[in-house]
Amino acid sequence: MKYHRNFYEIRSNEEIHKALMDELNKVGYYSLPFQNIEEIEKYAKTISQRHIYVIGIGGSSLGTKAIYSFLKTSSKFTKELYFLDSIDPIKINFFLSRADLNDAHFIVISKSGNTIEPISIFKYVSEKIAFNNKNLTIISGDGNELASYAHINSIKIFNIKKSIGGRFSVFSAVGLLPLCIIGVDIKKILLGCREVHTSFFEKKEWYELIIKKARFLVENKSRFNINVIFSYSYVLRDFNKWFVQLWAESLGKININGTRQGLTPVSLIGPDDQHSFLQLIIDGVRDKTVTFFKIENLMDLSKVPARKEFDIFSQNYINEKSFNELINLQADATYETILKQQDIPCDIITLQAIDERNIAILMYRFQLLVSAVGSFLQIDTYNQPGVEDGKKILKKKLEDG
Repeated sequence: MKYHRNFYEIRSNEEIHKALMDELNKVGYYSLPFQNIEEIEKYAKTISQRHIYVIGIGGSSLGTKAIYSFLKTSSKFTKELYFLDSIDPIKINFFLSRADLNDAHFIVISKSGNTIEPISIFKYVSEKIAFNNKNLTIISGDGNELASYAHINSIKIFNIKKSIGGRFSVFSAVGLLPLCIIGVDIKKILLGCREVHTSFFEKKEWYELIIKKARFLVENKSRFNINVIFSYSYVLRDFNKWFVQLWAESLGKININGTRQGLTPVSLIGPDDQHSFLQLIIDGVRDKTVTFFKIENLMDLSKVPARKEFDIFSQNYINEKSFNELINLQADATYETILKQQDIPCDIITLQAIDERNIAILMYRFQLLVSAVGSFLQIDTYNQPGVEDGKKILKKKLEDG
């Protein structure tokens, strides 16, 4: 009798932990919390321009944008960060028009050095401003065209290690350099990452939280194959976008047995999407998990006033309530509504404050969660073969005219 199978067995938590321990010296993002950042900090102090433009797409910008969006409304940055992360000419020219380009510094990011989108934008901007080693910095891999351009023109270059994938690169120079230039305390960012890293690999609190969720998601992936994140704050909107790339590009793969794997991320912002997508969650097909995010201290004391002319309204119970309290009560109410259904898996994550430590802990936690889920699924979490064909077809179309 011959027997062939195309399914796989869910491995033990201990096996997954060992597998990730084995990745420590192979997968570059694990070492980033412990890197020496003196060169980044020293160089950042030399950048005097007020307007900092990041030219990069996908992982070269999403993580940086997530941290910047999270911090900027409650921080007093003296410099502004812009992202040229699309070849849509309307967007490019809109953002270029928002600043004095003579008071701008550009950071071009491409690990391969030949990514069409950033190189196209880089060439376009060069017609509007003469690049030199005072207004241009490059972040790239070794031995490619972009690195060669930097060396030929004496442009400062920061290297991206081959072992660090784009969507895992936010805690490298890709994210740390532009953030440091505008005044973010990148030491606190790395300390937050280190806190999660150490706890996970020493099998403490973060290990238990991450491995338990990873196991649930994989064991129930056939039933709950859509993972919704519901963020209750405007400052988390770009974190949501970063999460979508991290989750989709890492986990949509063919595993070692040739079976197709994948969990579908959906990004929502509360309370906006309470008035749209929530109906589908509550009464629709039970194929979703929901993770809520809320921020305990939004660092804003604005409240609903109690004014006599508004006594006609029946909602006087909102009077004198802060918007911070109001949005968090909405998050709690939505969470409890889903809990009452008793058949929709959900959890809630509360960030204590809007600061470097909290956003770093959140993002590094999800990087480790993705690594754990990928290991359970027995896939290569860090490649993206599904997007390469599109790049090749586009290149051929462009070459063929």
